Amino acid sequence: MDTAGAADPSMPPNPLTHLSLPDRSEMQLQSEADRRSLPGTWTRSSPEHTTILRGGVRRCLQQQCEQTVRIVHAKVAQKSYGNEKRFFCPPPCVYLSGPGWRVKPGQDQAHQAGETGPTVCGYIGLDSASGSAAETQKLNFEQQPDSREFGCAKTLYISDADKRKHFRLVLRLVLRGGRELGTFHSRLIKVISKPSQKKQSLKNTDLCISSGSKVSLFNRLRSQTVSTRYLSVEDGAFVASARQWAAFTLHLADGHSSQGDFPPREGYVRYGSLVQLVCTLTGTTLPPMIIRKVAKQCALLDVDEPISQLHKCALQFPGSPPGGGGTYLCLATEKVVQFQASPCPKEANRALLNDSSCWTIIGTESVEFSFSTSLACTLEPVTPVPLISTLELSGGGDVATLELHGENFHAGLKVWFGDVEAETMYSPRSLVCVVPDVAAFCSDWRWLRAPITIPVSLVRSDGLFYPSAFSFTYTPEYSARPGHTGVPEPATDADALLESIHQEFTRTNFHLFIQT
Repeated sequence: MDTAGAADPSMPPNPLTHLSLPDRSEMQLQSEADRRSLPGTWTRSSPEHTTILRGGVRRCLQQQCEQTVRIVHAKVAQKSYGNEKRFFCPPPCVYLSGPGWRVKPGQDQAHQAGETGPTVCGYIGLDSASGSAAETQKLNFEQQPDSREFGCAKTLYISDADKRKHFRLVLRLVLRGGRELGTFHSRLIKVISKPSQKKQSLKNTDLCISSGSKVSLFNRLRSQTVSTRYLSVEDGAFVASARQWAAFTLHLADGHSSQGDFPPREGYVRYGSLVQLVCTLTGTTLPPMIIRKVAKQCALLDVDEPISQLHKCALQFPGSPPGGGGTYLCLATEKVVQFQASPCPKEANRALLNDSSCWTIIGTESVEFSFSTSLACTLEPVTPVPLISTLELSGGGDVATLELHGENFHAGLKVWFGDVEAETMYSPRSLVCVVPDVAAFCSDWRWLRAPITIPVSLVRSDGLFYPSAFSFTYTPEYSARPGHTGVPEPATDADALLESIHQEFTRTNFHLFIQT
């Protein structure tokens, strides 16, 4: 990547930024333009390269032509022993979304006339502790009603020969013509031998489930894998699906709140708590319900210990009449219905359930990778895809820097604010950039009254575009144009002084905020 220097007089001037280099430094950097970006050095693309990229970045932002890979999976996996194969439940799933997956005619040599079917195929397996090639399962992607491509790995398991306590899933995507698109990794998955039957303690929080975390619920009749059904949402209604599962945000609910309107509460979820499930994809919610521990097909009404991974539970609708067993969430084939439980004749603190109202709860994770190949002039894989987790602002006024924390950063990345490239410094744990001057986005910035929000993205040296969910907002102090209606004109002899003070005050007091 060429480092930044002063633009050639014949070229359009570069946008103003907070960082400007003396002419001599610029000449020295230009003479070393062919060297690689090293950690701790400020770098910027050459003016010619920036001009080419700028139009493409603008198109990517306007047309939203990104491609997104989303991997969803359980937080824990139960180990298999001997010849037994305990397949991961719920099974890991991959979703491909975004308009960039649609192949344009002539863009892919393998996309020939009359050829149909997916334009990409996937292979998923466990990462290998020894570095050798691990066994993988082929994903057959199918299109969903919402235009997403969906693939599910139903036969993955971890054997007792694997002594690891944690592992990751590895997804390899290959385009139809055989070109490698990239290798994507899941979040870390914890290996357990079997669900804990002991009373859980908050000292062992690894297996506890906290309010605000993501969970999946499934029902398995008579412990048969083929009978497994997952709580899901289709067409705005809750269903029990045999092929697709949904992740739900589990909130501790307030007993005085109405459906869909509850204040968030922190802490670990205990049995006997009032909870609410919100679908992470659609936002569809179930009414607040009491979560109960299940043992021997009975709901235990007096247990208040923390909920643990892979525990069996029941969801009771509140307001049950006294003396009755209560009403519980239940499945009937693919429908989700209510089941009227019976009080236990021998123990008053128990309610008798049926198989279909007993659910297994497990925490889930997801990771999302977004990119766009429309700018790239390379056949190299898109991975590793950088993931931004947090932004940290330093300074303000004339000089401000923004530090990006996350994963998969490297020296070939540059930070872009909208269609403006920022000087970028790479370090192994973060990217630091100089915040561009607001004049790069608004020529009339001196009289700016409304905030300006600019998307933050990353661009690889070969033009590969990585959008992010982050944006940056310039918020000015209140200013008004001289001569604006309702604003008194300053005295003539004070014009020069006021203008000088105004420029310095406005520039110094630009507040920079970060939005996600």
